[in-house]
Amino acid sequence: MLCLCNAIISGSNMQIMHLKKIFYCVQTDQVNKSSPQKPGSRNIFKKLICCLRAQDAQLPTSPTHDALLAPEDNGTIAKVPGECLLPAVTSQDQGKICVVIDLDETLVHSSFKPISNADFIVPVEIEGTTHQVYVLKRPYVDEFLQRMGELFECVLFTASLAKYADPVTDLLDQCGVFRTRLFRESCVFYQGCYVKDLSRLGRELHKTLILDNSPASYIFHPENAVGFTVLLLFSFFVKACLLDSTSCYLTI
Repeated sequence: MLCLCNAIISGSNMQIMHLKKIFYCVQTDQVNKSSPQKPGSRNIFKKLICCLRAQDAQLPTSPTHDALLAPEDNGTIAKVPGECLLPAVTSQDQGKICVVIDLDETLVHSSFKPISNADFIVPVEIEGTTHQVYVLKRPYVDEFLQRMGELFECVLFTASLAKYADPVTDLLDQCGVFRTRLFRESCVFYQGCYVKDLSRLGRELHKTLILDNSPASYIFHPENAVGFTVLLLFSFFVKACLLDSTSCYLTI
């Protein structure tokens, strides 16, 4: 991560440390955990949102070019980089770092189980039945996104289905921080995981970061990732940057 920061940011070591404060926020125990889902409900939820994985699940191995062309165990073939996923960089984002941000368990926590203090309740049709999805925003996520939108070209990239993630993002990002939204169909299916292949974005890799709670999502480009063993604690970002803007000055 430090090598990546040195490559994409011109400035003092102190400025690099401030950037790391934004991304490498202190770890905390997962908040607002729902009680275990019923097996049937959990299976439906997994079809919708790709954030439910066994704790001891083995991560996919780093791929080679030949591996990307080989048939997968389920009979599908991993996609080969082709047309860029993102449109051309706009004038307002020229020269900015592109930051790819995950949705579930990074910005929000969602559940089929009713949550009394849910920030959003989103109806989603699954297999002919409408389900209510209860969504909790990460603390200070609004302030986080506002500041990120000022500094970077922000792209939402989730392995969840668009019919769930799109309405959630409509409610979450009312200021239009995300320039583009990418969903499951934009992922590469590799060794049973939906991987976010940064090489397909159409941006310079040395000026691209991904913020994601799942290491499997960035297995192709781990050097570009800001990983989280648990979750972001956005209150730390607010304290370190938003409440003291002079301490978070970046030269990009």
